[in-house]
Amino acid sequence: MKRNQKILVTAVLGAMSALVLNGAFAAITPKSIKDSPHNLGSGNILPSTPSGTTPSNHSNDTAEICVFCHTPHGGDNSAAVPIWNRKLGIGGTGSTAYTRYADLGTTTFDAMQAPVGSVSIACLSCHDGTQAIDNVINIPGSGGYNPVAGARIGNNFGGGDTNGAGKLRVDAVQNLGTDLSNDHPISMQFGGGGVSVATPQPPKTFDPDFHVPQIMNAPTASGLEKLWYIESGAWSLNPSGRDRQDVILYTRKDVVGGGGINQPTVECGSCHDPHNVANQTFLRISNAGPTNVPNNATMIYPTANGGPSGLCLTCHDK
Repeated sequence: MKRNQKILVTAVLGAMSALVLNGAFAAITPKSIKDSPHNLGSGNILPSTPSGTTPSNHSNDTAEICVFCHTPHGGDNSAAVPIWNRKLGIGGTGSTAYTRYADLGTTTFDAMQAPVGSVSIACLSCHDGTQAIDNVINIPGSGGYNPVAGARIGNNFGGGDTNGAGKLRVDAVQNLGTDLSNDHPISMQFGGGGVSVATPQPPKTFDPDFHVPQIMNAPTASGLEKLWYIESGAWSLNPSGRDRQDVILYTRKDVVGGGGINQPTVECGSCHDPHNVANQTFLRISNAGPTNVPNNATMIYPTANGGPSGLCLTCHDK
């Protein structure tokens, strides 16, 4: 290397070091799950939860992160959730007797429902507040496998509820409880009654107050494909495949009165991505303002897909 090249490289490295020391790179370094409230291990150093309660929920008995939700072996396979390391249902009993939005009897709710399930039942295994957040099927290490009842990783818990049982704080918004009637409905057909499967490409929503969806793949003889999603603030196909900007509709055949036909349903995972730390409360699309996507720092949501009520207006045609 020539002398002038060495000088240039030294100068560039020096400038980079100065930026790092001044914290300029911190603003563009993508966060990860370990920096988020979903790190429930001892490495969680957040002073509070997203809803402001302090300290942030976590266990001090393990530094592992993924184990609170997933296990490489022996997960609960009673629902279509990935190698789930928690017992499902209220209190881990499998019960899905939640009070739901539809129980209010409002005339504006015109969709049919499936039983609480799909990915929503996995989210609720922690967020309904009936189990300790460190109660898992497969404790880290050897000899901690209990598929029947599960077991606590420990009892050294930070940010627990008032009775010290290791559950989500009773005064926190993320503890939804078993009464979901004051929350956005889940396990319901999209579009006020689903879609007309007689014309599946594109299907039509029965309620004009919703944007019309399209399916990712062409329909097959078995019915609609299993993945529905939207991108960039409007229903569309993404030629590059699904990514974190897509609001997912989960295809279910168990919609009551749905005739066993695949129907797109709204679930917790439609609006939230538990691994997407770019947006507050793990929203798939920002409801505040344009924001960087963590796995692609150069991509910024357009105004139509991030901004005041950006997520809400993606589905609701208002």
